[in-house]
Amino acid sequence: MRALDSHLEQDFIRVTEVAAIASAKTMGFGDRRHSDQVAVEAMRREMDSLEMDGRVVIGEGERDKAPMLYVGEPLGRAKGQPGAIQVDIAVDPLEGTTLAAHGMPSALAVIALSARGTMFDPGPCVYMEKMAGAPEIADLLDLDRPLAETVRLVAERKGIAVGDVMVVVLDRPRHEQGIAEIRLAGARVRLIPHGDVSAALLAVTERSPVDLLWGIGGTPEGVISAASVKCLGGQLLGRLWPRDEEERAAALQAGYDLDRVLTMDDLVAGEDVFFSATGITDGDVLQGVRYPSAGGATTESLVTRSRSGTIRRISAVHDRAKLRALGGERY
Repeated sequence: MRALDSHLEQDFIRVTEVAAIASAKTMGFGDRRHSDQVAVEAMRREMDSLEMDGRVVIGEGERDKAPMLYVGEPLGRAKGQPGAIQVDIAVDPLEGTTLAAHGMPSALAVIALSARGTMFDPGPCVYMEKMAGAPEIADLLDLDRPLAETVRLVAERKGIAVGDVMVVVLDRPRHEQGIAEIRLAGARVRLIPHGDVSAALLAVTERSPVDLLWGIGGTPEGVISAASVKCLGGQLLGRLWPRDEEERAAALQAGYDLDRVLTMDDLVAGEDVFFSATGITDGDVLQGVRYPSAGGATTESLVTRSRSGTIRRISAVHDRAKLRALGGERY
């Protein structure tokens, strides 16, 4: 497999930057569909200009429901050309549509890229159980062990009291029992309304207030999160979680093993993975888009590559007048 060119790293920063700037203009207006739409349009336009032969593996849905960035869509100036760099692409142009629409923290524009044929296809499985943590506790992660025991092991490994351990969990009724177990063990729970990917980033980022991610969230977000963890370091485990018997039957018929625990290497194989995220609204991991002057905008992005292990935080200043000339009034 041809190694991915390092210049793609800089290219993909631009992809998440333009999506973040576009959707940030809709922040606080309460229209989540519009927020998502402008992010999708901006991200697709930028991605289709890159020198690659890309294929969307994790995207906005099937072709008949998503006009852009749908699963299977070819992207890039070199699509179909002999000798072009062939890649799988996972996108979430606006991770946290409700967060952005209502001006809440931690909305992101995110994208991941890996060599063709290396990303897990979720098929009919919309949800999966997940657990993620930083490198020092990666070997302690276990979806079959009681949560309370894992929390105690994390505290012991980190040399802290159980009461100092923080677990980030999506605030959903399906998590009530798990939350009760964590609290009974004496650990703290940080509930979030949305944002699987930002939560995974929080669980593996250095000097983060969060020690562990646990819960059932989107499978597409699980693949993107696995790419980010593979680049940043740590581990993410996932197990497919059918919502009903119909989805279970569809998954089994398609050949999925619903008992198998998937590692980040199962979700994103290979060692050449790119990940980029740009903040839309302020959060623990990244600062959101800001407008310090009438014609300017600032962004903060996180970009990393598993092959090199380099992690970059990039603050950028943008000229919105020039962006409008390139991409329209949404900037």
